Amino acid sequence: MHTDLVVALDVGGTKIAGALVDSGGGLLQRAQRPTPARAHGERVLAAVGEVLDELAASPLWPDARAVGIGSAGPVDAKAGTVSPVNIPGWRDYPLVDGVRERTGGLPVTLVGDGVAMAAAEHWQGAARGRTGALCMVVSTGVGGGLILGGALHPGPTGNAGHIGHISVDLDGDSCPCGGRGCVERIASGPNISRRALAEGWRPGVDGDTSAAAVAAAARAGDPVATASFERAGRALAAGIAATATLVEIEIAVVGGGVAKAGEVLFAPLRRALEEFATLSFVRGLEVAPAQMGTDAGLIGAAAACWDLAGR
Repeated sequence: MHTDLVVALDVGGTKIAGALVDSGGGLLQRAQRPTPARAHGERVLAAVGEVLDELAASPLWPDARAVGIGSAGPVDAKAGTVSPVNIPGWRDYPLVDGVRERTGGLPVTLVGDGVAMAAAEHWQGAARGRTGALCMVVSTGVGGGLILGGALHPGPTGNAGHIGHISVDLDGDSCPCGGRGCVERIASGPNISRRALAEGWRPGVDGDTSAAAVAAAARAGDPVATASFERAGRALAAGIAATATLVEIEIAVVGGGVAKAGEVLFAPLRRALEEFATLSFVRGLEVAPAQMGTDAGLIGAAAACWDLAGR
C-alpha cells in the first residue's frame, strides 16, 4: 500500500494538471483539464474541481494527507490567493479555500510555479544536492525559484526568485507588470519572436512565428534570429548574475519551452554570464538545463508541500 501521498496541482494558463504523488516522486494517478483561462473565476475553479474529482475516484485517494499547489502567479501564500496574469478571472482569488473545501479539509500548501519547479529540480533534478540554486522557467513568461541553505526558499508570499521581473534594461520596453526592461520582456518566448519580427525576420511557408521557429532559423544561420536569442541570453545572464551576487548561488538551472532551443540559447547565455558575473564569489557559476521536464510542476508542488509543511 502507498502511504503518505500528496495531491499535487499544477495550475497554468493552458492546463490544470493533477496527480497523486508518493514520497519517491512517483505520479501514481493523473488527471488534467484545459484551463478556461478567459472564463470567470468560478468556472476556472470548477475545472480544478473536475481534476480533483477524477483523482478522488482513485482507490489511492484515502492515502492523501495534504495538497500542494504550484500556480502561475503572482500568488499570495499567506492569504491563500492567486492572481495569475494569464487567468484574468482570478484576481486575489481564494484558491486555497476552494481546494481545501473540495478535498475534505486537507491542509494546502501554495507556491508559485517557479518555486515548484525549483523544488522539483532540487529534489530529483539538476540542482539535486546543491546548497544554493536559482531554477528558472523560460517560456511564455519567465519565472523562477530559489534554493538557499540547501532548502526551498519561497519567501513570505511564495514568489521569491521571480527573476522574470528583474529590470536589466533601464531604458527598455514597458512590461505588463508595470516595470521597464524586465528579463521577461526580453527573454520570454513571445518577446524573442516579437523582437525577431520587428528586426526583419520572416517565418517560413508554414507561417510559424513561435520562439521554436526563431530558434530553428538561428540554427540555420539566420542573423536576425540569432541576434534575438543573443539578446535573450544576455538578459537572462544579467538576471542570473544579479541574483548570484545577492544570494551566492552555485548553479542556475534553466527550463521551460524556450530552453529547448539548446545551445542557441545556452551558448550566448554562458558567454554573457562570464561578462557579467565577475566578482570572485560568482565567477564560475554553473548553468545547466533543467532535467524534470513536463512533470516538474506536479513533482515540485508535492516537494514544496513536504518541504514547507513537513512530512
